[in-house]
Amino acid sequence: MNSILQLRGTLNQKPNSGRQGPPNIPKGAKSVESIHLKRLLKELKELDSYWQTEKLITGALIDIHYIDVIAKSNRISGYFNKGKKSNESVVGACFDRTDIKHPKHIITHYISNEALTDTIVKVENSIRLLDVIFNGIIKHDQIDSIKNKGIKFEDYSLSESVFLNIVVDSYYIESFSVPNRGANADNNQIVTIYKTDDDVLSILQSIGITINPGKMLGNNETAPTLLLQPDEIELLQSKAPYLIAMSVNDLTKLNLENIPASGSSTAVEASQHTNQADIIDKPSNQPIVGVIDTLFDTSVYFSEWVDYRDMVSDDIEKQPKDYGHGTAVSSIIVDGHRLNPALDDGCGNFRVRHFGVAVGGKFSSFTVVKLIREIVANNRDIKVWNLSLGSDKEVNDNFISPEAAELDRIQFDNDVIFVIAGTNKPDMHKREMLIGAPADSINSVVVNSVDRENNPASYSRKGRVLSFFNKPDVSAYGGDGSDYRDNIHVCISAGTYKFLSGTSFAAPWITRKLAYLIEILGLSREVAKALIVDAATGWEDTGNNQSIAPLIGHGSVPIKIDDIVKSKDNEIKFVINDISKEYDTYAYNIPVPVNKEVHPFVAKATLCYFPKCSINQGVDYTNTELDISIGRINHRGIKTINKNTQTTGGFVYEGDARKLFRKWDNTKHIREKYGSKLRARKAYESGMWGVSIKTKERLEKRDGYGIKFGLVVTLKEINNINRVHDFIQKARLAGWIVNEIDIDTQVDLHEKSQEVIHFD
Repeated sequence: MNSILQLRGTLNQKPNSGRQGPPNIPKGAKSVESIHLKRLLKELKELDSYWQTEKLITGALIDIHYIDVIAKSNRISGYFNKGKKSNESVVGACFDRTDIKHPKHIITHYISNEALTDTIVKVENSIRLLDVIFNGIIKHDQIDSIKNKGIKFEDYSLSESVFLNIVVDSYYIESFSVPNRGANADNNQIVTIYKTDDDVLSILQSIGITINPGKMLGNNETAPTLLLQPDEIELLQSKAPYLIAMSVNDLTKLNLENIPASGSSTAVEASQHTNQADIIDKPSNQPIVGVIDTLFDTSVYFSEWVDYRDMVSDDIEKQPKDYGHGTAVSSIIVDGHRLNPALDDGCGNFRVRHFGVAVGGKFSSFTVVKLIREIVANNRDIKVWNLSLGSDKEVNDNFISPEAAELDRIQFDNDVIFVIAGTNKPDMHKREMLIGAPADSINSVVVNSVDRENNPASYSRKGRVLSFFNKPDVSAYGGDGSDYRDNIHVCISAGTYKFLSGTSFAAPWITRKLAYLIEILGLSREVAKALIVDAATGWEDTGNNQSIAPLIGHGSVPIKIDDIVKSKDNEIKFVINDISKEYDTYAYNIPVPVNKEVHPFVAKATLCYFPKCSINQGVDYTNTELDISIGRINHRGIKTINKNTQTTGGFVYEGDARKLFRKWDNTKHIREKYGSKLRARKAYESGMWGVSIKTKERLEKRDGYGIKFGLVVTLKEINNINRVHDFIQKARLAGWIVNEIDIDTQVDLHEKSQEVIHFD
């Protein structure tokens, strides 16, 4: 097998030199009629009247209902732009799913009353001009040639750009309304409030709701999230329903696997399956993995490997059953390869710092979320975290759960990565069921289970998240089947071993691999995540197959770590790790070997990054898009392996860009078609390949500046010839520093780096 190669060199960076042309409606689209603008004007005036009398907040919250899923470039730019750009006033986004096959954007803006009044005047003037000059109807070609008409826009108190922006905006707008999301007042809810210019605690105080700061996540900058009781929810819905952006139940039933009681048939079978696991060496300098779970039994044989912190209040009763799940999870991370010899991944033992944050049964999501941020902040030496807790409730299509949003924020703010169990269907549950929070975390690696044939486990719940993001990311063997030996062997208490199944026991196998890649091999979390996803895909395109991807993600990760950090003899696999500081981060000097004027390869690539996310943006959750192009260099630029035309002049509808090129997804896997009829690709004049990572922002802030990314590229030689040495030689000649990732060398370096030197 070949070692994976690290390519290091200075990638070029350049700003966006392109300028957006004048606004226009799509070619061939229906015309824009003044009668439509008059309907919109009527709604705006009604909104103005409403907000003139509603004085609880100093501005106005307005929903814009669009005609389709809208690209950022087609969001409003002429409406609501007094004093700042229209896009800066966006505080929320969701989908109207009246027609399931044709979702439409609803985007919420918070604007000043002056901006609303200013927009009304501009729309009135635009209607007047449209009626006088264009007889109430304007088409694409008329907009395109408007400069040639000699229109005196000043006679209508307009400029040409203002008129065009109002007309084009109106084409995409279906209607306006006051937000009205609502919340369930039957029990405690975690409620996210729209961001306004006003202090949320003062607003709530004015309507009779007093909030302790300890019951709030975030602030006015990040859309405050509050823990509210039923009477407070009823009061909020009565006095200010428009403030509610989203809400979820706080009291969550833990989605834990069924752990057999002592003396049951399964427990008896397990107890008969003894091995040498009761004997384990003392820990030394092994990497530490963080585990956040139920409680841990400190009397087990591997307890010296676990630094246990009980975070559950002493006021809560703790029973023996509350220790089984957390202990089982930590047993896999510490010693899973010996407990399950058939699943020996070659990663060895790990130390664990185990934080018990919940007992079995129900727990407060709000409390656990606050604990997790505190735990990560106080344990900065830990890079890899395992979270095998999840909700029995299904995630919502229109917003990320507060738990997931907090995990995404933690991973943007800190150089850490979470592995999260994909949650399970309850016993005897037949219908399909969406995953539960926090498995909707975008930045985390979410893991579902497969059986021994890599089919989805019988208890699998499914994605996608926000009807778009691929969750789970990957799958691992988590046990399934009527024979107890088809399950995962774990230790749940001193001398008690059981065979269990569930995503809780699949996730730790991925945690072990990520800890190995990051802590021992020294790879970045971006590259490590990309390697895990890339290994899961193999040469199948599972992640883009929406009949199976919602259940197993990009595929099942190989058991052996060698199958992740090495490639086959007929493959060249290399990784690039860099930072985006401009619009385009690129290199045009990747010397893919040429034979008889062709590149005898089929290619695939996986890109991962950890963007800033905004819970208040709803379905438009990720703030930054990294658009990847990779392929042969010709006189026009990069001839991409997946025919990506988003930035090469071809027009792509937003819905198609999301579906075909995973626009706004922070994990992208692209490839050439792989099948029985493979052919070499023509080598152009330079014989080089190029890669370009283009950074696009959803909001006006440059949240993507300085964002790190990890890229894994695999080239499969179609004639089964090993050309890796040819590639290494040419890459070094092209100015790349090429390092072979050698496991033995890296293990030695890790052990030496952990040695404690004593001076006399």
